[in-house]
Amino acid sequence: MNHATRAHDRNFSSRTGGSARGRGGRYGSGASNRSGNGRRPAALQGEFALPVTVTPALPAAATFAELSMPPALLKVLTSLGLNEPFPIQAATLPNSLAGRDVLGRGRTGSGKTLAFGLALLVRTSGQRAQSRRPLALILVPTRELAQQVTDALTPYAQALKLRLATVVGGMSISRQAHALRNGAEVVIATPGRLRDLIERGDCRLDQVGITVLDEADQMADMGFMPQITHLLDQVRPGGQRMLFSATLDRNVDLLVRRYLADPVVHSVDPSAGAVTTMEHHVLHIQGADKQATTVEIAARDGRVIMFLDTKHAVDRLTEQLLNSGVRAAALHGGKSQPQRTRTLAQFKSGHVTALVATNVAARGIHVDNLDLVVNVDPPSDHKDYLHRGGRTARAGESGSVVTLVLPNQRRDMTRLMADAGIVPQTSAVRSGEAELRRITGAQAPSGIPVTITAPVAGRRPGRNGRRFR
Repeated sequence: MNHATRAHDRNFSSRTGGSARGRGGRYGSGASNRSGNGRRPAALQGEFALPVTVTPALPAAATFAELSMPPALLKVLTSLGLNEPFPIQAATLPNSLAGRDVLGRGRTGSGKTLAFGLALLVRTSGQRAQSRRPLALILVPTRELAQQVTDALTPYAQALKLRLATVVGGMSISRQAHALRNGAEVVIATPGRLRDLIERGDCRLDQVGITVLDEADQMADMGFMPQITHLLDQVRPGGQRMLFSATLDRNVDLLVRRYLADPVVHSVDPSAGAVTTMEHHVLHIQGADKQATTVEIAARDGRVIMFLDTKHAVDRLTEQLLNSGVRAAALHGGKSQPQRTRTLAQFKSGHVTALVATNVAARGIHVDNLDLVVNVDPPSDHKDYLHRGGRTARAGESGSVVTLVLPNQRRDMTRLMADAGIVPQTSAVRSGEAELRRITGAQAPSGIPVTITAPVAGRRPGRNGRRFR
């Protein structure tokens, strides 16, 4: 684990102005919070100016051991080789464990899940939830992210004897209702399915004392804002709120101003956080050569995620790759949740080496040792670029993001990179060339068609899909 780069809390100045609201509907120079301190609204200027912290933040923690956490939880951290927190964890955990609201910005893969998850679990431990009335809530934008958060927090929840319930669409709502009726202390949910369960009478939020919004910007981008505010208005007044996101825009500013009181602010620039461990390449290609270039990159040794704009394009490329001898699988919103879960498991195990996806995979997927992400279709805005690229170079690892750019896309790509604050390495390449191999590991595919089937226990796949012991 690489902890060479340390970030520190930054206080950002903001201007007073506009109509001001705080928790419960008021906020501004005359508003009050739980500490009795006034606070000022942030000015809207692109990414909004972050609010001034009125109450000083506690010092960052150098190790997990110095934090006020139960021995059982520290034992799990040690057993998993986690001794030193990542910067966003070091900065926010002392404050979130003390009950402070937190506004954290850091690029995807920076350690946000444990930054909010450990505090939420510790502060919930020792309590038992009533039927249908959870004590803590984590809202996320996608099913994949919900499952990732659940997987990440499960060993710590078990150590503290807390019950988790994952509430997402595409899965049995009756099973989720059963888990809530049995009294889950912590609910990890997508907004739509949680709303459905509340409307059915299977869940109430009036006992929720700790609420987390993870990847708040994507929830806003996906149109969840009305649902989010409706849900947040139902949680227990005066509870702790934590909002974590890779980017902060005006939609997220509305949530900060309305629901966070005197938050501890920790910000790591989402593009700068990737500079030391991630390479960015823009490859200028010709349209007639795009398919051959893409197939050669997919045939590399090692895994790769390839992003395209539409479900149809994903399915078409996946079929082309399989016919060329590449162990590929598609991931998009048209797949059922069991299909998506199985595909991810196959990719993580190496049974599938090329994951072809729409933006459904741009958040919420963590795969260890993934060193290449390819934008076969360039993303439409810089936030999508950052989140797609965030599938690699996670948790201090290194990786590369490669974007294939046609002549008519060059101007838009230049603008997008400027918005993302990234200066990429730019090359003109053709399929079969040494420069393409150097940057991506591309190689000629076998040409022997493969079929992806369920892995056989005790066997691992060969390069062309044949299984051997």
